[in-house]
Amino acid sequence: MADRLTQQHPFREKRPEGGPSTSQILAVVTLLPLSGTLLFLAGVTLTGTLIGLAVTTPLFVICSPVIVPAALVIALAVFGFLASGAFGITALSSLSWMLNYFKRMRGSLPMQMDQAKRRMQETTGQFGQKARETGQAIQSKAQEATK
Repeated sequence: MADRLTQQHPFREKRPEGGPSTSQILAVVTLLPLSGTLLFLAGVTLTGTLIGLAVTTPLFVICSPVIVPAALVIALAVFGFLASGAFGITALSSLSWMLNYFKRMRGSLPMQMDQAKRRMQETTGQFGQKARETGQAIQSKAQEATK
């Protein structure tokens, strides 16, 4: 019955039963306002660039023989568009990173703990074996010395 439910709804078994962890809530509370602020800055920058371009275009037409102001206006417009795109991409990539981070943490943490536990047991076993071998070597040398 459980297999049939899992086959029908493959995401059902991946939902946490106890809700999100404290670290997940803290990350969302931290990164969501940051990405929202960056998206807001992207919108404000784009709006400011478009208004500035609309205001300076008539001046550009009137003063077209003057190349320096034209180059300045074009450079500022390009910079505004690039800054707007950079803010937007940064905000979206931080949200994407946050989602991928939580997906990886949910699946890999128990596996990492099991691996660390297994390594600790192996290391402890190797130290115990080494101690036995050293003790036997010392004991055999002591017996040879007494003979």
